[in-house]
Amino acid sequence: MNTRELSRPDGMTIAFHEWNADVVSVPVVLQHGYVASTETNWLATGVVDALVAAGRRVIGVDARGHGRSGTSGDSALFGEPTMARDICDLMDEMGVEEYHLVGYSMGAVIAVLTAAQDPRVSRLVIGGVGSAVAELGGVDTRVLDADLLVEALLTDGDLSSYPVGVRGFRQFADLLGSDRASLAAQARAVHSGPTDLSRVTVPTLLIAGRDDELATNPQVLADALPDGRLRLVDGDHLAAVMAPDFAPAIIEFLAD
Repeated sequence: MNTRELSRPDGMTIAFHEWNADVVSVPVVLQHGYVASTETNWLATGVVDALVAAGRRVIGVDARGHGRSGTSGDSALFGEPTMARDICDLMDEMGVEEYHLVGYSMGAVIAVLTAAQDPRVSRLVIGGVGSAVAELGGVDTRVLDADLLVEALLTDGDLSSYPVGVRGFRQFADLLGSDRASLAAQARAVHSGPTDLSRVTVPTLLIAGRDDELATNPQVLADALPDGRLRLVDGDHLAAVMAPDFAPAIIEFLAD
């Protein structure tokens, strides 16, 4: 794994990791979910290894405030549209002319926004999301309340009164030693608003866990995409990415 940084005009740094850099192929760009990182979402789950074994060049991006990227408590520096611009500018910096984009959960929202504006994206895979992307424009805040999430991330008190999902993200952040102020800043800036899915014209695969509460009614989203298709796998929001058929589904779709 070769790790480098991209400096942004607003002072933030974006860490990115590359495998098979010398392989001549359309690179696969991976964007992880909220609280996670390239290493936890894609490397530890075996997705990177599967793509590398399939002969693909892989680039994993650590979103602002996540993984090895820069941190800040300023919500003005966050939001999925800003993270989508980070990907576009990183591709500019690397001289990439075409790429396949894979995003999970928050990363799926970032990936959709990127594909809607960057014609270099030729195939798109999104996971861990459902109808909320079509109905709300992003992660399902009907299930994961952003205000409660901010409170839970910043409190030093008892977490038992918070909903299980909110509590789980805080516990995940503690497990990873994440910068909780940055995560709270992103929760305040979470994308919620119209997303013009008609602009996402590339072939798109949606992978959803059958027990994922943040990916309910995924067929609604697949149908809203001009060239969308749905693949269901076993697991909830955290486990679906580790399902035995998750990585093979990505590889098969990107090879078409």
